Amino acid sequence: MARPPRTSGEDADPSKAIGGQGIAPAETAVHIGLDAKVLVLNRAYAAIRVISARRAFVLLARDCAEVIDADGGSYANYDLTTWTELSELRRQFEPDAHDWVRTVRIDLAVPRIIRLTAYDKLPAQGVKLNRRNLFARDRNRCQYCGNLFPSSELSIDHVLPRSQGGPDTWENLVCACVRCNSRKGGRTPDQARMKLITTPKRPRRNPLISVRLGHDKYHSWKAFLDEAYWSVELK
Repeated sequence: MARPPRTSGEDADPSKAIGGQGIAPAETAVHIGLDAKVLVLNRAYAAIRVISARRAFVLLARDCAEVIDADGGSYANYDLTTWTELSELRRQFEPDAHDWVRTVRIDLAVPRIIRLTAYDKLPAQGVKLNRRNLFARDRNRCQYCGNLFPSSELSIDHVLPRSQGGPDTWENLVCACVRCNSRKGGRTPDQARMKLITTPKRPRRNPLISVRLGHDKYHSWKAFLDEAYWSVELK
């Protein structure tokens, strides 16, 4: 998949880039919110990926992107200077509505959405089949006993075991706790007299995006996650 154009120092400390706007961070400041997630749109307002706030601020400081502030079905565009000024008001009147990055002179609101100003390409359609996305699809729930577990206590089970020709596909892989996986062993659920709580399917959009859409603070993403552009790559 094509990536947005990289600029020199893109992965550098964003506090230095923000400092270029006259906002130097305090050495002891806690950069709250730098790991928050930001939806990235291309120039045509199509969703292409999700990045950290840290990288988003670098793109904004280098004039590669602008903030899209979506509220109540409408949206406004802001450059970093204007967004900085707006942050002062929002810190005063709605501090709980945002994640924040603390600097010497101001607390910057973390934008939920940014738009690349010179990038038109769309992501390739498809969701990567990997452990992280499988856990997200099944919401960290064992698909046999139905209990929730931390990722460290879950394994990936082949519904039709590999020993019986089972493939590595969305439809044949599920999350299973250690106990259920051991009980099932190298058998099918029917052979082990176990039952799947849901039928495994290929997700229509990146499952991590679906998880975040369930959180109120990311509700503004919904307007831009059209079904035609559901494949959002996480970096």
